[in-house]
Amino acid sequence: QVQLVESGGGLVQAGDSLRLSCAASGRTFSSHIMGWFRQAPGKEREFVATISRGGGTTSYADSVKGRFTISRDNAKNTAYLQMNSLKPEDTAVYYCAGTLRGGERSSSEAYDYWGQGTQVTVSS
Repeated sequence: QVQLVESGGGLVQAGDSLRLSCAASGRTFSSHIMGWFRQAPGKEREFVATISRGGGTTSYADSVKGRFTISRDNAKNTAYLQMNSLKPEDTAVYYCAGTLRGGERSSSEAYDYWGQGTQVTVSS
């Protein structure tokens, strides 16, 4: 089994930056496609970004393109989400997720392992 733990969330002002980290247990991190999702109160969980096993391919939701960057360091068993130019609408609990399966990775249904989430709050 794989355990994921997010960190790095907090309360910031619009325009500020945060970097979220996702630390993975186990020895198979590099075999997993990783993704970031977020969920605001009363809303469905939505796709944010995904990264391939080796880090060579990334994709983003339109709402975060140009502002967020997903990355990974397989030697450290860690994935990251760099968030710049934060907006109040980015406020949500952010979740890290992983899957061994290929194919469409923008759906939460594709992921097998999830972290506990970290709160990001952006004030105006």
